[in-house]
Amino acid sequence: MKNQFKKIITVALAFTAAVSAAACTGAQTSDLSTEAASETAAAVIKVGANITPHSEILEQAKPILAEKGITLEIVQLEDSVTPNMGVIEGSLDANYFQHIPYLEQFNSENGSDLVSIGAIHYEPFGIYAGKTDDLSKLEDGAVVAVPNNVTNEARALLLLAQEGIISLKEEAGVNATVEDITDNPKNIEFKELAPEQLVSALPDVDIAVINGNYAIEGGLHVSQALAVEANDGIAAVTYGNIIATSPDKADDESLKTLVEVLQSDEISSFIRDKYDGAVVPLN
Repeated sequence: MKNQFKKIITVALAFTAAVSAAACTGAQTSDLSTEAASETAAAVIKVGANITPHSEILEQAKPILAEKGITLEIVQLEDSVTPNMGVIEGSLDANYFQHIPYLEQFNSENGSDLVSIGAIHYEPFGIYAGKTDDLSKLEDGAVVAVPNNVTNEARALLLLAQEGIISLKEEAGVNATVEDITDNPKNIEFKELAPEQLVSALPDVDIAVINGNYAIEGGLHVSQALAVEANDGIAAVTYGNIIATSPDKADDESLKTLVEVLQSDEISSFIRDKYDGAVVPLN
């Protein structure tokens, strides 16, 4: 009887140990599964971008990222507010459409703290012909269309100053406004329009200063421009298009890899071949 009781106790203890081990193994398996799922989720990045050229460039990066275990989801957006709001609200991991001056302006106006994690390319501004096809023939009182947001209007004024059409205060720089014009010998009348409306406005103005991406979308080519920003000027240094994200994702490995791929020789070659000077890689 005594021996039988010992056997019962031994079996019970063995059963308890087995159950405990199974529970621990299950917990570890569950933890590992959760960790694996988390790693899989981290390998998917959602980036908001303008269609031209940003989304096109991202499409070229997508298969390269896939080889590195990163799935890139591109969300095409055409306005200049939604991409930043998407990052702030968390529906986007990052965006690719803007330069540093615009980002700083957006942060200042919206109380946000988005950051740049890398500059990819530069889109030279151009002066395009409307009713006037030669800058030397610009008449007194000519109407010049420029972008209506602060940073891009400053850029347009700098290009007009580069071509001697107006003069600006030396200290104005990338913050130039029409108030900083010191000399306007042609009595230029400025028509401020949303950047995406500039191409369609050409028949109604003498000339227009147009963002590179909107010029491309409108079927214009940089070779058609009457003047273009100098590639070694203040604009090229200041207005590089960046990958922007929230501060908590600035060190995200997948986003870092995205920047590395976009700055690679392979993507730079694509940009040069595809856009023929309308988009210039910065690496």
